[in-house]
Parts: sequence; structure tokens; C-alpha cells
Amino acid sequence: MAEDMLMLNISSAPVTFHRKTDRRPVSATEKWAQKRQESKRKAVFEPQESSASKQRKINQTGQQHTHKQKLQTPKSPSQRSNNRDAEENGDQSEISAVKSPSKVKAFPKKAPEEHGDHGRPFIKTSSLFRNNPEIPDVLSHTVNLVKEKVFTSNTFEELNLHPHLVATLHKVLNLTSMTSVQKQTIPVLMSGKDAVVRSQTGSGKTLAYGIPVVQFLQAMQPKVKRSDGPLAIVIVPTRELALQSFQMFQKLLRPFTWIVPGVLMGGEKRKAEKARLRKGINVLISTPGRLVDHIKNTLSIAFSAVRWLILDEADRTLDLGFEKDLTVILNALNATGLARQNVLLSATLTEGLSRLASISMKEPVSIHVSEGSGETVEACPQAAPQALSDSYAVPERLQQHVVVVPSKLHLVCLAAFILAKCKFEPRQKLVIFISSCEAVEFLLTLFTAVLCENPNTTSTKRSSYLNFYRLHGNMRQEDRTEVFQEFSQCKTGILLCTDVAARGLDLPQVTWIVQYNPPISAAEYVHRVGRTARIGAQGSSLLFLTPSETAFLDVLANHNISLSEMKMEDVLATLMKDERFKGRGKWDSKRSAAAFEQEVRERATVLQTDFENYVHANNESLQTAKSALQSFLRAYTTYPSSLKHVFHIRNLHLGHAAKSFGLRDAPQGLGSSITTNPANSKDSKKGKDKAKRPPKKITSKERVSNLMRSEYLSGIEGESKSKKKRKKKKGQAEEEESA
Repeated sequence: MAEDMLMLNISSAPVTFHRKTDRRPVSATEKWAQKRQESKRKAVFEPQESSASKQRKINQTGQQHTHKQKLQTPKSPSQRSNNRDAEENGDQSEISAVKSPSKVKAFPKKAPEEHGDHGRPFIKTSSLFRNNPEIPDVLSHTVNLVKEKVFTSNTFEELNLHPHLVATLHKVLNLTSMTSVQKQTIPVLMSGKDAVVRSQTGSGKTLAYGIPVVQFLQAMQPKVKRSDGPLAIVIVPTRELALQSFQMFQKLLRPFTWIVPGVLMGGEKRKAEKARLRKGINVLISTPGRLVDHIKNTLSIAFSAVRWLILDEADRTLDLGFEKDLTVILNALNATGLARQNVLLSATLTEGLSRLASISMKEPVSIHVSEGSGETVEACPQAAPQALSDSYAVPERLQQHVVVVPSKLHLVCLAAFILAKCKFEPRQKLVIFISSCEAVEFLLTLFTAVLCENPNTTSTKRSSYLNFYRLHGNMRQEDRTEVFQEFSQCKTGILLCTDVAARGLDLPQVTWIVQYNPPISAAEYVHRVGRTARIGAQGSSLLFLTPSETAFLDVLANHNISLSEMKMEDVLATLMKDERFKGRGKWDSKRSAAAFEQEVRERATVLQTDFENYVHANNESLQTAKSALQSFLRAYTTYPSSLKHVFHIRNLHLGHAAKSFGLRDAPQGLGSSITTNPANSKDSKKGKDKAKRPPKKITSKERVSNLMRSEYLSGIEGESKSKKKRKKKKGQAEEEESA
């Protein structure tokens, strides 16, 4: 028995004490693999996990060593009981007796409930707070704000309107006094002149042209008949704005039942619209594309009696590419030879409107409502837009903010802001503008799955404080109308939308406008923030920018728009109120500010991990995230040349941008799909085949480095070299077969 024990001690000694000295030379490939392992992304709290795992290994080694000593030497019952107590209590003397290669401080093993992870499986995720660009200081620009006085003391009785129309304004619309733009515009239009109207969003421009049109039509002799066809045509850029304008005319025409309003817009059945046109529509509200469709294909539509043409949000109509459609409409109207009044309205008038005004108007009156230039001034159409495009007016009670957030933190920062406003503050309505339809769908699914879950209830029950809606151009018209009506009537909610909701929509009681993706121009910024603080109400806006996009604030300052900074840390601090995203340590409110910041970072990482776990749970959600990322990048390339110094695809870190879509790495080949023009891709491939460049040999180090596609690489390089090499071999094989 003693011999067996001796053999046991000898065999175990090299393994326990001399493992460190038994080493072999390390190759270059292994060195690169070690560097890759060191640069691999780790969670903020991983060092604690790593030290704990090392300690468990030492504890196990110590227990094995102690077990061998028990086999060698018999012990008394009292000694056995003492050793058993020492093992159960994690006695440090027993651990220190083990000769380990390096000294590691021992910690008692923590119970699972002390980590506070709520049963969440631990999955490694990249650090959100490493390798980010520095956030520059945001300087508040001193600008001369363009102010507009919204309300006046003048009443509608002063305008010599029909008594029934005045009663409708009082009882149905609850209006007693005019706004500034209504005071200046209504008398001009009632006098029969053309006009170009510019006023801030939410100032009542729809009524500014709606009241004169109704007053004119009800006073016509002989009395207007339905069979007379269109007498007034209103062109708007979006379906939602067409529906809203139609509802406004329905209210104004309530006393005058013989005047029939109607709406034409894409997504509706043409057969039903043709039937309404045959019966007769006197006030026709339409989008440009659908009206052109009926001009070409519907025989019953006639413009022989048209007396009014109103282009609401005219600059947006041109921006969406409807210039040719407007030309078709104008040609159809001009063919009748009747004199008509023309009105152009918008919060921002661009240079493109000068051509449209010169074609469709005769000596228009330019109406600009602002302090210092509040009077009606006649001007030629070419000079009016240029003179008014330098500075934009925003609602006076609108508080404008900007937050500078690195790309990796965009997703968690938006989620924290949503929780701050809709969970911890009462009666908040948010409109969040996103650049693409695919990104809207992705964020709706992601936020509904992660933010709305309530761990204290059953999985089928959702939290009542987060009500998400979506609105974009790829939705069916029935769904768009339903969402528009529901969000208008709800008291709290979050609308994720594209710029389809940026123009003219009157969404009641919206408290915050969040621009998750920056607008394509300063004018578009004005229209987005104009969905809140309407008709003298109070509202706020928040603009997300990355550190490389802060120059956009200078562009806004050139148009007399100034924003105050909101710190990213203050937004993320909201996560401290939500115990679902608690970190792995115990938080004590009496700890230092540095500990508080560390806890906020841990909670942000936990939230990001939840997002990534959902995205990578199945292939369908993963492909949805990739599609949303690609659509975001395509939209990023569409910024105008005047803003390319601010928003350029080369300034984007694709790995970090992928993190904001819950992806752990940027998909391969992403850069080539963005930078390469699909129309010229075949020609470029032919050129490469003709050149037949010899393949470049790469070393083992380069091969390993090419495989390291992580968040530290931008991903803009496009396809990997191995993939290009396979394509080249395939092309050579095809040439040999053809030969």
C-alpha cells in the first residue's frame, strides 16, 4: 500500500508543480491568435467573471490536493470534522497550502441571486464604451431667432364671412380669433389675388386657404351643383395630409351641404374613386400621382369649371419628384382657358418653387409672417423664395435639444430615452423619425419584444406604458389610415415613422419629436419639429448626432436655429430606475460618482445584450436586422452634396453602426454593396476579367488578420480577399471552358 501511495505522489507532482515550466516555442500563427483573443470584445463586468473562474480552478486544485493527503495519512475523527468545516467555509489556509504558479487573491463563491441577473444567461458582448470617438464640446450658437406671433386679437367676424361659416368656426373648430398667417392671407385671397404663403408649422395655414375657398363657393350664383365637377383643387404631397385636409373641409362645409368635398390618393380602389368622380366632387383634395392617373385614365374627370388651385407643402411636392406630375396637372388646367386663383403654401420656400410660381402664377403676393416683416409685401416669384430661405421660423415655445452619441450607443440611448419619457413620466407622446421603412419595422419589433416585457407578469401580458405605432410608405393604405387615427386619439404612445409624417400632419398633444436619424436639410428639420408645439402649445425636440456629424449644428445656425445640448450620460442614467437591466453587482446609492457611472455602463451593456440576444435568436430576426442596416446605409448615401462634408458614408464606422442594429459584427461585403453602383457592376467585372491580374500571395499573419472582422474594423473595405479570389478562379474556369 505504501508503494502505491509513493507512485501516486510521484505521478501527481509534475502535473501540480512543474506545469508552468513545460513549454514549447510559440509560432507566428499562435501569436496572432493570442492578439485576436486579447482584442476580443468583453463585457464591462467580465474581469470579475474571469477572476472568479480562476479562483474556482484553484479551489478545485486545492481540493484535489487535500483529497490525496487524506488518502495518504489516516486522521482522527476530530481532524476529519475540522477539515470538513474548513472545506465548507472556504478556509484560506487550505488554499494557501497549494503551490500555484501565481498568487491569486481568494474570494468566497457568491450565490447566484447576488449577481442580480434575474436568471439571464451570461453571453459575451462587446463593450459599448471602448474604442468610441471622443465626443466634442457642443457650443451653443448665438443666433437671432425668427419669431412669429401666432395669435392675434382679431376675430373672424371682421372678415365679412357668412354667418354660418363663422358659427362653424366657433362651435365645431372652437376658434374665436385668427392667427397671424390667417389675418394676412384670408383678405388677400378673398380679393382674388395669387399668393405665396410662408409661415411656421402649426400656424393654421390650412384654414388660411380653406376659409376663402368655402366663402367663395357658397356665394357663387347660380348655386353650386355636384354635377359641376371640381371647382377647387388642393394638391398635397402625402396621403395622410390629404386625409387630414379632407376632414378639415368636411367640417367647414357642414352648413353648406350642396358643396361636396372628395379625396383621391394612392392605395384606394380606382373603381370607387371613378364612381365618386362621375357623381361629382366640388372640392377635390388629391396627391399628385393619383390625380395624374385619373387625368390619363378617367374620362369623367373634367377641369372646365376649376377656379382654385392650392399647392400645400409645395416644396415637399417638388422634393419627392412630382415636378413632372405637376406639369401634367397644370397643362390639363390651362387647356380650359378659365382664370383661376393659385396659392402656394409652406413653412419653408425653396428655390425650386420659383420656377413653379413663374409657370402657374400671375403677379403673386408674397406673404411672410415674422416679427419685423409681418406686413404683406408684393414681390416677383423669382425673388420671393430666395429672399425668405435664409432663416426659418420655429414655434416660440419649442425647446430644441441635441445629444451627441457614438454609433454603438445609439440603440440603447434611444431605448433609455423612451423609457424615461413613457414609463417614468405621465402622458407623453413621442414621434421618432427614422430614415427608412425597414428600420422602422425592425425597431418596432425589437422594442416591442425587449422593452415591453414585464418579468413580474405572464409572458402574454404586455406593459401598458409603452404603446408603439408605426407609419411609413410601404404600409397598406388601410393600415396607414388606422394608425394615423389611433395615434391622433391616444393619450400616450410612441410613433416610429419616416418623413411621410413630417409634413402638415396635425397630431394632437405630441410632447417630444425625436430625430433618431438626422434630416436631409435644415428645411426638413423645421418640418419635423413642427409636429409639436402647434398653435401656441409647448413641445420639445431631440436630435441624435454622432461625433462626426456635429458640423450639422453649424448648418442649422446659418438658418437661425440654435439647439441646447443634452448629455448622453443623463439619458442613460434613466436605466438606474429600471431593475430589469440591473448589473451583476449590488448597487449602493451612497457610493461614489465613479461607481454610479460604472453601474450605468453595466446596465447599458445588459440592455444591449438583451437586444443582441433577441436579434441573434433566430435567422429571421437576424436577416431583418441586416436588411434594416443596409437600408439605413443606403439612406445615408442620399444626403445632398451641400451636406456631404457632414454626412458621408466614409465617415461611418460600419462595425459600430451594426451594433446600433443589435448585430455583433458588420455583415461581410457591406461596403461593396453600398459604394458600388449596381448599374455598372457588370462592366466593372468584365474589366477585371480582361485585366487578369495575378493573385497576390498573403502571409499567414495577413490571413489571420483578415479573419478578424469585429467592431474594431469599419467594414467599408467590402468583400474579403478570399471571396474575391474565389470569384476570380471561377471566372478563369469559365474562360477556359469557352475556349
